[in-house]
Amino acid sequence: MSKHTKVAILVAPILAVIGYIAADYYTEYQAKKDKIYQLVNDTPCDVLAHKCVLKSGDLKVSIYDDAGITTINSTFPLDKATLFLVDTHDQGKAYPLGMTNSPYYWHSKTPLRAQLENSGKTQKMRLIANIKGGKYLAEFYTNQLK
Repeated sequence: MSKHTKVAILVAPILAVIGYIAADYYTEYQAKKDKIYQLVNDTPCDVLAHKCVLKSGDLKVSIYDDAGITTINSTFPLDKATLFLVDTHDQGKAYPLGMTNSPYYWHSKTPLRAQLENSGKTQKMRLIANIKGGKYLAEFYTNQLK
């Protein structure tokens, strides 16, 4: 066996370990980069009747309102969530959602039910949900479906 073969046999495992560690660091770095995804609804939303589901790939977010408490439920744990009620001038009022019992459920007290019940009109809403560096954005309308 030549000296070049001996050196190669000794160095190859070290290079393999270094390559494995470098690949792990690179993958972790890529995962931490901010990514933006769009949440869309396939059917008309009625938040008051618990009929509003937004989707993006495997993520599904259900939005509903019970007695003035607007709640979102997701299929993956969220890091943070913010709901916006948008007025006629396209200005959104932010309602940061707080985690309830688990990172799958978030809620906040909002005037959404009162606005929809009093006027019966359509309400424009926006949602931002954060999951491990990914931001999921949605803009949708809710109204009372009969």
